[in-house]
Amino acid sequence: MKPNVGNIDRAVRVIVGAVLMVLAGAGTIGPWGYLGILPLLTGVVRVCPAYSLFGFNTGPTAKG
Repeated sequence: MKPNVGNIDRAVRVIVGAVLMVLAGAGTIGPWGYLGILPLLTGVVRVCPAYSLFGFNTGPTAKG
């Protein structure tokens, strides 16, 4: 799959995902916070299945 997550989007996803998981691990927000693994993984691999489904792309565009 082609990367469809840009640098800013990627950073936000990784930060939000990590914060959610840390808060869940600390018992602050409950077990639903472990869903933070989803934005964390999509940020790390730079591919978002929802973006592909709806045709979004925040990554750099190909020139040619």
